[in-house]
Amino acid sequence: MTDAPHLFAPLALRGVTLPNRIVISPMQQYMAGDDGVPTGFHRQHYGRLALGGAGLLVTEALAVVPEGRVTRHDLGVWSDDHVPALAGLVEEIARSGAVPGTQLIHAGRKGSVSRPWEGYAPLHDGGGDRPWTTVAASAVPANPGWHVPVALDADGIARLLEHYAQAARRAAAAGFRVLNIHAAHGYLLHSFLSPLANRRDDAWGGDFDGRIRLLLQVVEAVRSQWPGDRPLMVRLSCVDDQPGGWSLDESVALARRLGPAGVDVVDCSSGGLGERTTTRMVRRPEGYQVPYAERIRAETGVPTMAVGLITTPDFADAAVRDGRADLVAIGREALHDPHWPLRAARALGVDDRFERWPPSWGWWLDKRERAARAGVPAESTGGQAR
Repeated sequence: MTDAPHLFAPLALRGVTLPNRIVISPMQQYMAGDDGVPTGFHRQHYGRLALGGAGLLVTEALAVVPEGRVTRHDLGVWSDDHVPALAGLVEEIARSGAVPGTQLIHAGRKGSVSRPWEGYAPLHDGGGDRPWTTVAASAVPANPGWHVPVALDADGIARLLEHYAQAARRAAAAGFRVLNIHAAHGYLLHSFLSPLANRRDDAWGGDFDGRIRLLLQVVEAVRSQWPGDRPLMVRLSCVDDQPGGWSLDESVALARRLGPAGVDVVDCSSGGLGERTTTRMVRRPEGYQVPYAERIRAETGVPTMAVGLITTPDFADAAVRDGRADLVAIGREALHDPHWPLRAARALGVDDRFERWPPSWGWWLDKRERAARAGVPAESTGGQAR
C-alpha cells in the first residue's frame, strides 16, 4: 500500500477540512412535495451516497423562493420551516462520514416545468400542476414555446438579494458546512451573465461589468449571512458553447472578481443555455470540462472543481495530481455506484487509513482480497466472503 494519492489528500478550505478531493455533485431528484421539504427518500438517498466515501456531498439545489424551483417537486429553503428537515439531512450525511454541503438556486426562466420523466415541458393551465410566473434578466424564453419570463426590475432584484441572504442563513442554521451558488445551466443568475439571455441596457446588462453585477451582489448577500469559517463555491457554465455566448475568457475574468468577493472554489461546468437545452444526452469524452477548471485555476489562483463525465479513478487522480483542478465532482457515476470513491481508493492503492468502508463491509472485503493475493478460493475464507 502507498501513501494517499492526490485524489485522497485532504483539502482545507477556511475552517473546513475535506478528507479527500472527491465531491458528490448536486443532482436534482424531483422527489419532494409542493412544500419543498425533504422526505424519507432524501434521507435514504443522501445517507447511501455519504457512505460511499466522498469527502464532500453537495445535496441537490435548494430553491430560494417557491417560484425559483425548476419543478414543483424540488427541495426548498425559502422558509424557516425547512430548517429542521434539512438539519436531518445534514445529520445523516455527517454520520456517514462526508462533509455536508448544499447548493442555492433560482431557476429563473427554466422553472415551471414538469419533471424530466414527465417530459420536462412547461406547465400549463388545465394540466395536473398549475404554472407560475417565471423571471429572468430579459423577457426571452429559454426555448421556443416555453413561458415568456418577466424581466426583473430593480425592486425584484432587491428582493432576490434578500432571498439569497436568508437562504444562506437557513442553510447555515441547518448545519451545512459548504455552500454552492448555482450560476450555471441557464438558470436565473446565468441568464444575467450571458449576452444570449441578457438583452438589458441598464446597470444589470450591457457590458461585462453590467452582466456580472447581479452574481457579485448575490455573493455579497450570501456572504453576509454565511459564516466566515465556511467555504463558498460558485458553479459557472464556463462557456455557453453557442455563437456570441458567454466565453471562457469571461469566466476567467469573473473568477478574478469572485475570489476577492469571498468565493473559495469555482465549480466549472458548461452549457445549459439556448435552444439545445433538452433532456437528450450528448456523448462526450471523459473529463471534457476539466480544461475549464485548469485554465481558471492557473490564471486566477482561485481553487477549482472539475465536473463532467469523470468516470475512472486514474483520470480523477491525475486531474488533481497534475494541478488541473483541486476537487473532482462525480454525479452519474455515484448514482450507478454509490461506493465509487471507496472503490477508487482500492484501485489507487490507498493506505487503509484513508478508507471509510463501514466495518461490517470492510472486514470481509479485506479478507477476500488477502485470500486472493494468497491464491486461496474466496469461499474457503468463511463468513460473508462470497
